Amino acid sequence: MDIAELTEAMHALVQAKGWYAADSLKKQTPKNLALSLSIEAAEVLEHLQWSEEINDKDEFAGELADVALYLLQLASISGIDLEAAIVKKLEVNYGREWDS
Repeated sequence: MDIAELTEAMHALVQAKGWYAADSLKKQTPKNLALSLSIEAAEVLEHLQWSEEINDKDEFAGELADVALYLLQLASISGIDLEAAIVKKLEVNYGREWDS
């Protein structure tokens, strides 16, 4: 699947769960999605909190997937073409210089 297909699959899940409904307790707003993204990113960090090694790759992969899904949804409902934004950021970063 490419980014567009993953985004559509994510939207289908959210729709199926009723989270896009006006009366949903899990409002899918940019603020709520950004908070959820940050929380899931913190869960990624928990896997490395006291170790340099990833002890459970399946759980770690699940947390990375959660981060990716929230990122896809946040970009999509914010009207951001994430694929184009990534390509543009890569181009910017190639032109940047960092201390070695």
